[in-house]
Amino acid sequence: MSGPILAFFGILVLSTSFIAGVFGMAGGMILMGGLLLILPVASAMVLHGITQLTSNGWRAVLWREHIAWRLVMRYSFGLLLACGVFLLVSFVPDQRLVFIFLGLIPFIPALVPDHHVPRATSWGGAESCGFICTSMQLVSGVSGPTLDLFFVNTGIGRRAIVATKASCQVVTHLAKIVYFGTFLSAPDISVFSTTIIGVALGAAILGTSLARPVLERLTDHGFRKYTRYIIMAIGTVYLIKGISGYLF
Repeated sequence: MSGPILAFFGILVLSTSFIAGVFGMAGGMILMGGLLLILPVASAMVLHGITQLTSNGWRAVLWREHIAWRLVMRYSFGLLLACGVFLLVSFVPDQRLVFIFLGLIPFIPALVPDHHVPRATSWGGAESCGFICTSMQLVSGVSGPTLDLFFVNTGIGRRAIVATKASCQVVTHLAKIVYFGTFLSAPDISVFSTTIIGVALGAAILGTSLARPVLERLTDHGFRKYTRYIIMAIGTVYLIKGISGYLF
């Protein structure tokens, strides 16, 4: 990467890690869109996975006392099933399709009736969450809003939601890195220099750490209210970009 692009990447990772650290989502959506502007889909997926693995991993460490480990283990069962299905078809989406799915993801909670979605804490809920969210990760690179759908009305507070979702995202991004890594050629792999990885890890940890005091001051009501507005606005932009790519 050239100097300006590297600077853009560092600022992108820092800001999106901060947003994700406060709201538990949205940051990954912005980061994925930004990476698609400078990298092919498979490379963008891997770099996005590395960055988000670091961001979510550090968030999980910061909030480790609030993680619901049983839910994470159940989620992982669904994840393994989804990975098995995708490995059978070896599917890699093109950039336009990724943007369309990125745009649709924020609207899923509004389109799916609340009573039709199993809660992560209910029987089969965490497993369904793992399968669906991992499938969406392998198509669009993100699944935060869908993951959130399984955690609403579960009776757990914002700290437990952020901590448990971060842990679920860790295993999902790890799976995404391994999956798309199999599609990278030698020139694609050369993109992942020690400088790029260092910037990704450092900016992700810094952004996540800066977010903690903000989350501490945010109320549960404000947490849910602002999250919804942010992801809907981002989704609209991505949806327009993806559809226009097929039309023009």
